[in-house]
Amino acid sequence: MNNSTGTVPANSYIQKWVKDIAAMCQPDKVFWCDGSEAEREQLTQIAVEGGDLMPLNHNKLPGSYLHRSALNDVARTENLTFVCTDRQEDAGPNNNWMAPAESYDRLAKIFTGAMRGRTMYVIPFLMGPQGSAFSKVGIQLTDSVYVVLNMRIMTRMGKIALDHLGNSDDFTRCLHSKADLDMERRFICHYPQDNTIWSVGSGYGGNALLAKKCLALRIASKLGQKEGWLAEHMLIVGVESPDGEIHYICGAFPSACGKTNLAMLVPPESMKGWKIHTVGDDISWLRVGSDGRLWAINPEAGFFGVAPGTSFKTNPNAMQSVQKDTIFTNVALKSDGTVWWEGHDDPVPANAIDWRGKAWDSKSGHPAAHPNARFTVSLKQCPTYSPEWEKPEGVPISAILFGARRNKLVPLVYQSFGWQHGTFLGATLASETTAAATGAVGVVRRDPMAMLPFCGYNMGDYWSHWLSMAKRATHPPKIFRVNWFQRNDQGKFIWPGFGENLRVLRWVIERSKGAGEAEETAIGYVPKAPSLNGDGLNISKSDLHQLITVDRESWKANLKSQGEYFDKFGDHLPGGIKEEHKALAERLKA
Repeated sequence: MNNSTGTVPANSYIQKWVKDIAAMCQPDKVFWCDGSEAEREQLTQIAVEGGDLMPLNHNKLPGSYLHRSALNDVARTENLTFVCTDRQEDAGPNNNWMAPAESYDRLAKIFTGAMRGRTMYVIPFLMGPQGSAFSKVGIQLTDSVYVVLNMRIMTRMGKIALDHLGNSDDFTRCLHSKADLDMERRFICHYPQDNTIWSVGSGYGGNALLAKKCLALRIASKLGQKEGWLAEHMLIVGVESPDGEIHYICGAFPSACGKTNLAMLVPPESMKGWKIHTVGDDISWLRVGSDGRLWAINPEAGFFGVAPGTSFKTNPNAMQSVQKDTIFTNVALKSDGTVWWEGHDDPVPANAIDWRGKAWDSKSGHPAAHPNARFTVSLKQCPTYSPEWEKPEGVPISAILFGARRNKLVPLVYQSFGWQHGTFLGATLASETTAAATGAVGVVRRDPMAMLPFCGYNMGDYWSHWLSMAKRATHPPKIFRVNWFQRNDQGKFIWPGFGENLRVLRWVIERSKGAGEAEETAIGYVPKAPSLNGDGLNISKSDLHQLITVDRESWKANLKSQGEYFDKFGDHLPGGIKEEHKALAERLKA
């Protein structure tokens, strides 16, 4: 290619695909990324000169930059996200659907000439450790240098990916253009049958960093169904007891439900000798090992975390991670060239520039940072980073948590009766909405396995796939529900959360080893109050009792909405889920 910069890979499939896309998008130049340090410096300079990045105070935040996105481009746009399968029922009621031919045609019209006057960057990236059977390669084409610099942090990028791929054509084809950032011409389309993603009209993380939710969950969930593994919206954390034993836990939580905090938890003073090992805060790929256990890798290489609410009080490890080499998106800029957001440890600045680039002070009447403002930073900068992240075989999983925000109803923690019942607990997950997706905040919405926006096929078939894992995994992890967010009648949170969540993890680990005190209830095994070891907690006995109480009447009312939700899946609803729903009704009657 005459107008290209960098080394063109020998892989003929990549060459042909890039040539075809370049002919459609008509960029002035094609830039082949190699992932080197020199390239990072070059691209950072391009981003600063083009206004995509603003250097921050390099004495206080070395190597860090601020990005402001377009005002209409600040969160995932789920209403414009499509799964394009030949049959609509394969996409399921959980996805927006468009026929592949129609969507390729519509998007091709927008992509045609969309990169005129721009550079098209070719990003080879690897999801997962080099040489791992888990790992997958993607190639993303984009006209956004901001996207390239984020993908550098979030994935293993460049030569490592090309080496893993070799001469194969088994890679996810990821095409992205900001085009004109017009909401009317914004589409994020997934083609599972073609292992392809086309995203146009947005520069925002979840819509534009195609390695993240698009490949690692929507495309990978379908690949997992086909190949016999699970792609999940889950953290991976190692919990080490004072005697040196480490248990790894996966946890699925909708956005802003404390997932990143849990992945980087700091043990409380009362639990000396306990340690946390962070393998990942967002995505897990799980396979059955030769020992019959589930083994997990984190396919990502960085954190794309929500900034507001993050502080040294709520998540000290995240705060330490972002002290250098971080890209901040849509946070406020202070006069000293550092950043601020609501919930930051620093006092409210007397004057700042808000996320929209306008002068701001405490009387402005709106937040200084966007509620979904982000930080992008390497996993290796986290003080609790676990080198197990590099292991090709992953880590063995002892327990899986499903958690969400519920003011009432759901106890602090309870354990399923087995794998099928655990799948049902995941399938019935519901949470109060947050600012990570466009739409109303604080509404209870069903979010099975925290995967509703990310499952790349019919969720009924996805539950069947979960249930089928029991045949393969002879020693599956134990499954639990957790809820850190119960409030009392005065509207105050009862459980202190944060580091104290380790008390719950300790009980979870005891249960996964066949120990730990529990009481059998209609919904599952609930801990006996003493086994949560409330010593040193500022919680009354009655509040502690409320945290683990099962309110039968409320659960009976909840059954109805569960049933109505399941009805949406018709013939695709697996028998195992129906059985569990019926069994719960019987137990609540008894």
